[in-house]
Amino acid sequence: MLKTVFANHELENPFMNASGVHCMTTEELNELYHSSAGAFITKSCTPLQRTGNPEPRYIDLPNGSINSMGLPNKGFDYYLDYVTHTPYRKLCFFSISGMSAAENLDMLRRLETSSFDGVTELNLSCPNVPGKPQLAYDFEQTERLLTQVFDFYRKPLGVKLPPYFDFAHFDQMADILNQFPLTYVNTINSVGNGLVIDPDLEQVVIKPKNGFGGLGGPLIKATALANVRAFATRLNSEIKIIGTGGITNGQDAFEHLLCGASVLQVGTQLHKEGPTIFDRLARELSDIMKKKGYAAIDEFRGKLKDLS
Repeated sequence: MLKTVFANHELENPFMNASGVHCMTTEELNELYHSSAGAFITKSCTPLQRTGNPEPRYIDLPNGSINSMGLPNKGFDYYLDYVTHTPYRKLCFFSISGMSAAENLDMLRRLETSSFDGVTELNLSCPNVPGKPQLAYDFEQTERLLTQVFDFYRKPLGVKLPPYFDFAHFDQMADILNQFPLTYVNTINSVGNGLVIDPDLEQVVIKPKNGFGGLGGPLIKATALANVRAFATRLNSEIKIIGTGGITNGQDAFEHLLCGASVLQVGTQLHKEGPTIFDRLARELSDIMKKKGYAAIDEFRGKLKDLS
């Protein structure tokens, strides 16, 4: 019932982790692999290991989370060694997030010549150059980078995007993405630069950036659904959508699929529950589909109705 095809791989279900959650170490990656998730992704990596921002840098909230992690990771070689020396039958995604275009291009060149046969995710939604916006908010730079990437990269590749809030920006980014043979677009990353306050202590709750951080979980679901829907109706049919943001139960998953997502990434709630969450999500989504009379995801995927 929940099986789906993505990048020429059949997945048992559409669920996987969001990069950054439960995927830092090989031990965590192995736990994802042995979970009931349909696929899994590595931590967004930089060429060299990074310790990230000072703690506290992640806080669970009653309606979501806030974080300013600073891209802590074990470094490109650590994850490349894992994905090229671990025999796995589940689709594996490899996430990269260089601090410059040159770093991204170098990592992609190494992936291109490696034995990695999964799917690569180029994270365009992390800070690039200090004082500059996230790369995906700079449309000219995004187009320039993707042009350079597809001059040589031939393996399956997707991009992870930040949230957009204006129809003109949906249109502009879709026009750029449609120029390239992308496998997918992952939308959204956390909603940037939120601020959460502890009213008793009268202070912010995380240390980096004077308390400013990315929001995740249920409080960003409406924004995530809007971005999934916006890109699903603007991108070429060959470019699939991974829906990320606010998935805590089967109903959330159903709504993402209804908006046009093909695969679903779970972040905040995975952090709270651990990999056993995928059993619950699959069960709840199956129950909803049965009640509605759907035997397969493709029977309703992308078929959200407008009021008319």
